[in-house]
Amino acid sequence: MKKLIFILLFSLVCSNGTTFSLSRDYEILLHVKNTQIDDKNKSLNDWLPNTDHNPCNWRGITCDSRNKSVVSIDLTETGIYGDFPSNFCHIPTLQNLSLATNFLGNAISSHSMLPCSHLHFLNISDNLFVGALPDFNSEIFELRVLDATGNNFSGDIPASFGRLPKLNVLNLSNNLFTGDIPVSLGQFPQLKVLILSGNLFTGTIPSFLGNLSELTYFELAHTESMKPGPLPSELGNLTKLEFLYLANINLIGSIPDSIGNLISIKNFDLSQNSLSGKIPETISCMKDLEQIELYNNNLSGEIPQGLTNLPNLFLLDLSQNALTGKLSEEIAAMNLSILHLNDNFLSGEVPESLASNSNLKDLKLFNNSFSGKLPKDLGKNSSIQELDVSTNNFIGELPKFLCQKKKLQRLVTFKNRFSGPMPNEYGECDSLHYVRIENNEFSGSVPPRFWNLPKLNTVIMDHNKFEGSVSSSISRAKGIEKLVLAGNRFSGEFPAGVCEHVELVLIDIGNNRFTGEVPTCITGLKKLQKLKMQENMFTGKIPGNVTSWTELTELNLSHNLLSSSIPPELGKLPDLIYLDLSVNSLTGKIPVELTNLKLNQFDVSDNKLSGEVPSGFNHEVYLSGLMGNPGLCSNVMKTLNPCSKHRRFSVVAIVVLSAILVLIFLSVLWFLKKKSKSFVGKSKRAFMTTAFQRVGFNEEDIVPFLTNENLIGRGGSGQVYKVKVKTGQIVAVKKLWGGGTHKPDTESEFKSEIETLGRIRHANIVKLLFCCSCDDFRILVYEFMENGSLGDVLHEGKFVELDWSKRFGIALGAAKGLAYLHHDCVPAIVHRDVKSNNILLDHDFVPRVADFGLAKTLQHEGNEGAMSRVAGSYGYIAPEYGYTLKVTEKSDVYSYGVVLMELITGKRPNDSCFGENKDIVKWVTEIALSTTHEGGGSGNIGRGYDCVITQIVDPRLNLDTCDYEEVEKVLNVALLCTSAFPISRPSMRKVVELLKDQKWALPKP
Repeated sequence: MKKLIFILLFSLVCSNGTTFSLSRDYEILLHVKNTQIDDKNKSLNDWLPNTDHNPCNWRGITCDSRNKSVVSIDLTETGIYGDFPSNFCHIPTLQNLSLATNFLGNAISSHSMLPCSHLHFLNISDNLFVGALPDFNSEIFELRVLDATGNNFSGDIPASFGRLPKLNVLNLSNNLFTGDIPVSLGQFPQLKVLILSGNLFTGTIPSFLGNLSELTYFELAHTESMKPGPLPSELGNLTKLEFLYLANINLIGSIPDSIGNLISIKNFDLSQNSLSGKIPETISCMKDLEQIELYNNNLSGEIPQGLTNLPNLFLLDLSQNALTGKLSEEIAAMNLSILHLNDNFLSGEVPESLASNSNLKDLKLFNNSFSGKLPKDLGKNSSIQELDVSTNNFIGELPKFLCQKKKLQRLVTFKNRFSGPMPNEYGECDSLHYVRIENNEFSGSVPPRFWNLPKLNTVIMDHNKFEGSVSSSISRAKGIEKLVLAGNRFSGEFPAGVCEHVELVLIDIGNNRFTGEVPTCITGLKKLQKLKMQENMFTGKIPGNVTSWTELTELNLSHNLLSSSIPPELGKLPDLIYLDLSVNSLTGKIPVELTNLKLNQFDVSDNKLSGEVPSGFNHEVYLSGLMGNPGLCSNVMKTLNPCSKHRRFSVVAIVVLSAILVLIFLSVLWFLKKKSKSFVGKSKRAFMTTAFQRVGFNEEDIVPFLTNENLIGRGGSGQVYKVKVKTGQIVAVKKLWGGGTHKPDTESEFKSEIETLGRIRHANIVKLLFCCSCDDFRILVYEFMENGSLGDVLHEGKFVELDWSKRFGIALGAAKGLAYLHHDCVPAIVHRDVKSNNILLDHDFVPRVADFGLAKTLQHEGNEGAMSRVAGSYGYIAPEYGYTLKVTEKSDVYSYGVVLMELITGKRPNDSCFGENKDIVKWVTEIALSTTHEGGGSGNIGRGYDCVITQIVDPRLNLDTCDYEEVEKVLNVALLCTSAFPISRPSMRKVVELLKDQKWALPKP
C-alpha cells in the first residue's frame, strides 16, 4: 500500500512539473507576441489565451509529446515586424527558432543573443537586420545551424565565429559584409555547409578554407568586389566536398592540379572568371562529377580526354573560352544531357556516338570550326530540346530524327553549309517554336504542315535555296512574330493567311519568285514594323488602307511589277523612315502627302511617275531616288527636266511683273541697311547649309539672333540659344566654335551630329532640323524642348511636377530611343555620352535622346570599336571603358542604368552624400544588396522592397502601393544595366521588354 501511495505522489509531482513547464512556455510566447513583435498581418490570430495554458496547437509551435514543452518555433513568412524577439530564447527547451522571410529589423546586440546559447538551429534569413553580426562569446556553443542570408549585415565577419565548435551550416550570403574572409571561418571542425555569396568582400579566397575537412557544400559566388587572385591549391584538401560554386569572383591564374583530389565533388562551377591555362587532366579523378561549368573564362588548350572517365556527368559547359582541339568520340559517347562547347576554337567532325546518348537534351556547339555532317541518328535516342550549331562548317542534311521525341523547341543552324530539303518529320514537330536556319544551302520544298506548327513564333530561313510555295495552312498557327524567307526561290502567291498572325513585327520575303498581288489584308497587322517584299514579281496596286500601320518603320516593295499610283495614305504613317518603291511600273504624281514623312531613305526611281517633284523632295539628297522617271520635272534640281508653264504673257503683264520685282529688290536693300553692321558682315559670309526636315527658314533667320539675350546654356564645345524664327516656330540652336586648338574636336562633333541625326528618325531621338557652317563657327538647329533636360529638372532647381508616372515614361522612352540606335540602325550607333543632361523633355515630358557629338557607328570588324581616348561624362562611364577603350552597346546600357538610378533617387551620379570614393551605382547597390538574389552580377530586390526603396527614393515623390511595385521593377533593371561585367548587362531591346512587362521579376539563379 505504501508503495502504491509513493507511485501516485511521484506521478502527481511529475505531472505538476510538466504542467508548469508548458504553462511557462505559454506565458513567454504570449509576452513576446504582445511586446516584441508586431503581427500586422494577423498571422498569429490563434495565439490566444486558453484555459489549459497550452500553446502546442498554435501556428508555428512544435512541442515535445513526452515532456510537454516547446522545442521549435517556426514563424517563416508570417509577415511579422519588430526587432529580434530574443525573449523566445527564454524557453529553456527551445532548440529550433526560424524567423525567416519577415520584416524584422535593426541591429542585434550580443547581449540579446545570450539567452539563445542553447539553440541548435537559428534562421533569421531574408529580414531587414542591419549593422554588425553579434559577437558570439564563449557561452554560446550549442548552435548547429546559423542562417542569416538576405539581410543588411555589414562590416567584418566577427572573429568569434570560431567559438561555435558544433556549427554544421553557416549561411551569410547576400549581405553587405566587407573586408577579408576571417581566419576564424577556417576553424570549424564540423562545418559542412558554408555559403558566403553576394557580399562585398575585398580580399581573395583564403587558403585556410582548405582546413574545413568536413565541408560538403561551399558557395562564394557573384562577389565582384573581390581582389583578383588564384584558386588556392589547398581547396584540394576538401575531399568530402560535393558542391563548389565560385562563379564571378575575379579568379585568375590556372586551375591547380590538386583539384583532382575532390573525389566527392558533384557540381564544379568556376564560371565567369578570368582563369587561364589548360583544364587539368586530374579532373578525371573526380569520379562523381555531374556538372562542370567553366564558361566565360580564358581557358585554352584541348579538352582533357579524362572527361570521358566521368560516368555520372550530365552537364558540360565550357563555352566562351579559347579551347582548341575537337569533340572526341569518347566525350560524344558520354551520358551528357547538356553539352555546351560554343565560342571556342574546336574543329573536326562530331562523332556518331553522340547520337547514342540517351540523356542529351541541350546541344550547343556554336561559334566553332566543326565540319562534316551531324550524326544522322541525332535525336533518335534522346529528347533533344535545343540544338544550336550555328557558325561552323557543317555540311549535309539535317538529322531527320531530331524531333522524334516531340521535345525540340529551338533549332539554330545558321551560317553553315547544310544542304538538302527540310526533313518531312519536322512538319510534325509541334513543340518547335524558334527556327533560325539562314545562310545555308537548303533546297526543295518546305513540308506543308511546318507552316502551321502551333507554337512557332520565329521563322528565319533566308538565303537558302528553298522553292515551292508557302502553304495556305500558315493561317492555322497564329503566333509567328518574325517571318524571314528572303533570298530563296519560293514562288506562287504569298498566302493571305499570313494576316492571321496578328503578332507579326517583321515580314521579309525579298528576293524570291512570288507572284500575284500583295495581300490587302496585310495592312491590318497593327504590330508590323518592317515589310520587305522587294525583288519578286508582285503585280497590281500598292495597298492603300494603311491606317493600322502605326508602328511600321520600313516598307520595301522595290523591283516588282506593281502598277497604278502611289497611295497618298502612306504619308500618314507616323514612324515610317524607309520607303523604297523603285523599279516598278508606278504611274501618276508623287503624292505631296509623302513629304510629311521623316524619311532617311526615299526611292521611287525607275518607274513611270510624272509631274512636278513636291517641294519637300526638291533637294539633291533625294535626286538618286527620283531618277529613271522621264515624266518627272523640277525647276530646282537641274538634273531633272524643267517644269514649263506654257503660258502666254502680254507686254503689259511683263512690265507689271518687272516693276514688282524692282520694288521687291529695293525693299530688300532698304531692309538690309537697317540691320547692324555686325549682321551685315555676317550675312556676307560664305555659308554651307543643309536642311534635314522641311523648314521655313534659313541661316539669315538664325545667325542674327545668337545673342546673349537668347542664350540658354553653355557647354564645353559651344553655346545653346533659344530662337523664334519667322514661321513662329521656336528652335534650339547649338553654336560650336571653330578655329584655334579646338577645331579638330569641334569639327568631329559637328560631323558626328549631322551624320548620325541626319539619317535617323525616331520619336525618342531629338530631331535635327538644319545645319550651317562657315569659317568661324558651326551651328546645329534642333526642335526646341520646352522642359529642358532631365538633368535640369532633377538637379538644377528647375523642378516641376515630375511624379512617378512621368519618370517611368521618361525611362521607357529613353530606352526605346537607345534600342533604336543599337538594334535598328545599320550599322549600329553607340551614343557614348548617355546622361540625364542629354535626355531632353518636350512639353508633355516625352524624352528625346540628344547630343550625338561623341556617337560612333559599330562595324563589328577587327578593332574598330576601340577609341583613342575615354569619352563620356564622369559618373556615367562603364567601368571597363576606362581601361579597354572598347566601345560597345553595353557601355550605353551602363550609362542608361545610372540615369534610371537618378530618376529613382533624384540624386546626381556623384552626390557628396554617398561618401568618399562612392558613386550612385555603389550606393544603390549596397542598399539593395540585402534583398538581392544574385544573377549575373545583379539582383531582384523581391520581398521587402518597400523598406529598401524608402531608403533611396527621391523624397519629392509621393508613392502609392502600385508605384512601389513599379519602382522595384525599374530598380531591378538599373541593377542589371550597371553590372560590372558587360556580358551580364541586358541589351537595350531587352531593357524595353523588361520595363514594359508588368509581371517581370528576375529569376533566382
